[in-house]
Amino acid sequence: MLFTMLATMAIVTQDQAALRAGARESAAQQAVLWRGDALEVRGRRLDYLQVWDHRRERGGFVRASQVRVTELQPAEAPELLSVLRFVRDTPGAEALGVAYAAAYLQAVPPAQLGPEVFDAIGTLADRLARRAAMKPGQSSSATIAAHLEVVKFYGVAIGGTERDGQLQPCYDGEAFRRVLALPSSAEQRARAALGLTRHDCVDTSLSPVQRLPLDQWRAQVLDQLSAEQFASLPEQTRNQLRLRRAGVWASLAYQQTRRHEPAAAAAAAQRALGELAAVNKTELSDDDRAAYQEAAMRVSASRWAAEAEPTPAAAGLAIRTEAGQPGETCVQLVDARQPQARPLASRCTYGLVWAASARANPAGNALALAVQPLDTWRELWVFRRQGKDWVVDALPPAANGPELGYLEFAGWVPGSDRLLVARESKVEGRVKRSFEVLKPDTGGQAEKSAAAPDQIAAFARWQDPAWKRQTVSLR
Repeated sequence: MLFTMLATMAIVTQDQAALRAGARESAAQQAVLWRGDALEVRGRRLDYLQVWDHRRERGGFVRASQVRVTELQPAEAPELLSVLRFVRDTPGAEALGVAYAAAYLQAVPPAQLGPEVFDAIGTLADRLARRAAMKPGQSSSATIAAHLEVVKFYGVAIGGTERDGQLQPCYDGEAFRRVLALPSSAEQRARAALGLTRHDCVDTSLSPVQRLPLDQWRAQVLDQLSAEQFASLPEQTRNQLRLRRAGVWASLAYQQTRRHEPAAAAAAAQRALGELAAVNKTELSDDDRAAYQEAAMRVSASRWAAEAEPTPAAAGLAIRTEAGQPGETCVQLVDARQPQARPLASRCTYGLVWAASARANPAGNALALAVQPLDTWRELWVFRRQGKDWVVDALPPAANGPELGYLEFAGWVPGSDRLLVARESKVEGRVKRSFEVLKPDTGGQAEKSAAAPDQIAAFARWQDPAWKRQTVSLR
């Protein structure tokens, strides 16, 4: 992290302060200054300071009341740290806080430097990145853009990854890494771990080969706290760590299944389910409740990795899989009584086929199967007889996506090919969960839908006992 070395530093404390050509209000405006801008003080005239702006390579005059001056001496370090502690929790003051952190790093003797200042820089930078990701008004956009330029001057890197066609601003986490490298408190380490492992800051363009080591590193970061340190944290922070761990381990289960490592994938899926189950739901804030919903969808998408492979069916419908094109799996529907006969239907996919999820209806004319194209998106395939032929319907969690969601089998309605499903998705920031009765030939449109399964009579009579025992949707 690079900071400009100044002899006497003036920190701008007001947005849109004017840098003027002379020491008077009527002088021409040279530039617009923003909170957190650092200026080198070179003199004073009346109620103006003569300064040099290294970021813009321009000199001028600024009102003394719009800046705070520090000589960057060790004696000033405690005062600078006190101001930093105040502004680190003030929304909108992120650039100003980074400026005070820069001044403190120059003033404090090396022997007294601890993790607190890096914890503050990471917290401020992460919050500024989150603010930049929101959809503010035009004036707010200009302010945030200016604050991003200010912190960039101090070496705080806030880049972006593309998600769903939009740029997602994210802090690169350098200060958080320093916190983990220093003898830090449990709360400081927890904040650093959460800041470094955000799901929305994972680059969606990463290949599977690149994604697995990243997820493994995220899991290691989240597990750095000892059992004693974890127990000493506030319950809300413990919940936040459990939710993040659940999502990361669910992604690991998906990645390890792709690499044909069933034992590792099963352990990862069990870990994800365990972390989600350990969440204390009575201690969730509004923001944490949203994170809980997202974590549950991530865990549910990969939960079949924790289930054993099915035993071969003695009679009725079954599936078998074989390799197709490189990276492709072909699913064949077969009559278990005639396994060597020609497949009744076949379809190939680059997603994960969860063979343990296959469920045939009692009439033997339909079968449901879970297929997971992405680590956060699980579809439901329905093989069904249509006259003398067999067709395959691929039913997604939502019409728009993929972003985050799953659609899972919950039971068959006897005497028909209708089935019970649980559906949950997050699309364009909105989460929806429902329990439905649907016919596959309607493209996934529900005949009946409710927010809870006990509001649909068919669920009380026909829900699959294994689904009720295993599902995350009934949390």
